[in-house]
Amino acid sequence: QLQACGGGLVQAGGSLRLSCKASGRTFSNYPMGWFRQAPGREREFVSTTKWDRGSPYYADSVKDRFTMSRDGNTVYLQMNSLKTEDTAVYYCAASGNRATFYRTKEVEYNYWGQGTLVTVSS
Repeated sequence: QLQACGGGLVQAGGSLRLSCKASGRTFSNYPMGWFRQAPGREREFVSTTKWDRGSPYYADSVKDRFTMSRDGNTVYLQMNSLKTEDTAVYYCAASGNRATFYRTKEVEYNYWGQGTLVTVSS
């Protein structure tokens, strides 16, 4: 139900824009987020919003470099000033439960995309 795309190879300092479209139901009033998993590491939180018009919340590691936005059932992640440590498979996720606080844990999301690989070269 979630289809992510936009990954690729980019040099350090460059930019990429990921997108993720949800289908099958509407998530406008529900949390959607981005997570990533680097090689040999656990999946980690990147960003989230509580609903499609809510302000995004970011992990410290990407704050001021990444910008998350939403348009109904589509969520975007604009990644600027990329670093080699941003190399990972990026996953979009959505929750079927409304949120009064930012959801930053994997278990708080019910739906996951297949992941898109971002590789940042030095």
